[in-house]
Amino acid sequence: MTMQTAEVTANGKTQRSALTVPLIYAISCFFIWGLAYGLLDVLNKHFQDTLGVGKAESTWLQIAYFGAYLTMSLPAGALLRRKGYKFGLLTGLCITAGGAFLFIPSAEAASFPFFVCSMFVLATGLCYLETTADTYVNVLGPADRAEHRLNLAQSFNGLGAFMGPIIGGALFFGGTVGSDNAHQSIQTTYAVIGVLVLIFAILLSRAHLPEIAEPESTHGGAQGALSSEKHFVLGVTTQALYIGAQVGIGAFFINLVTETWSGLSSQNGAYMLSIGMLLFLVGRFVTTGLMTRFAPRKILMTYGVINTVLTVVVALGIQKVSAVALIAVFFFMSTMFATIFTLGVKDLGANTKRASSIMVMAIGGGVLLPYPMGLIAESFGTASAFFLPAACFVLVAFYGWKGAQISRLNSKA
Repeated sequence: MTMQTAEVTANGKTQRSALTVPLIYAISCFFIWGLAYGLLDVLNKHFQDTLGVGKAESTWLQIAYFGAYLTMSLPAGALLRRKGYKFGLLTGLCITAGGAFLFIPSAEAASFPFFVCSMFVLATGLCYLETTADTYVNVLGPADRAEHRLNLAQSFNGLGAFMGPIIGGALFFGGTVGSDNAHQSIQTTYAVIGVLVLIFAILLSRAHLPEIAEPESTHGGAQGALSSEKHFVLGVTTQALYIGAQVGIGAFFINLVTETWSGLSSQNGAYMLSIGMLLFLVGRFVTTGLMTRFAPRKILMTYGVINTVLTVVVALGIQKVSAVALIAVFFFMSTMFATIFTLGVKDLGANTKRASSIMVMAIGGGVLLPYPMGLIAESFGTASAFFLPAACFVLVAFYGWKGAQISRLNSKA
């Protein structure tokens, strides 16, 4: 079936009004995967306590989650190009709901491998959802406001990520280790998530979501080899390592704060994670405002430098100070993904959808750091593992400083 494309521009009040409802639906999807991600790091520590898995082994949850992005982003991008934005969002929502329901039998079996498989299915749905929503928000309006729109949308992702640790901390650490109800809260939580996601999918299926034609590229607009776009290639590399840093930080957050703050329980550690996620959320709103006055790449460079320093402080393992520094890291991570994404796909014209799917695929970089960090944590202590994220933030700072301008600088040479 041929998909009819309704080209919509953002010139004038009527056109802006026509884009408002689609933008609301797309932004709502950001909350869904934010909540799923917020629960992920709490599950990591929960299974260490209830199933006796080690720090390194527990990171298979993160590997499954971000491995789905690594393997499914290109198929998601291909589906997006063939079927359009609405079909992509509905596909993502349905697979996400299916993955959530798989947590019910996994909890009944109390099997860590089953949980890992369930997480992979759920994350596959989130990958389809994010590939579509990130791209849709990026083109739903003027190109020069793309960074602002995506950072605003990511703020609602931050809201979900903030609520995840609160829910997980209150429910997942409430049962007695080894008791029959140790995983009952997981069954209930993911069953509710599955039902709510399906309801949202039904509402979205009835909505009108226009297809948006990508703007012409400043390099001519023809589809070609993305490998020749140096700012894009470096952007994908930076994105992959940044996500690796973010995932590793989240995976071992509770371990770090409980080990560097005497007397702190895992449940309280989860609540501290929610404080970090709150700063993540606040950082997105604050930085979205700052982007009206300062260039996004300059903000990215500044935040990269600050987080390099903060993660080194974390790696030193100073009582209480390292825990506080780790919480502060979340504020400055807040807009890194969205800013790298929009800078990386800038000026790609007809290649925008394909480039966006690859940029989302870079989220698969989340598999890179957790397991090595787990091995370092088991051998040298959790704090030492944070030298790896510090190195990644150096690259983020460089991308904001020079990397995002490489193609344009070379074109002037």
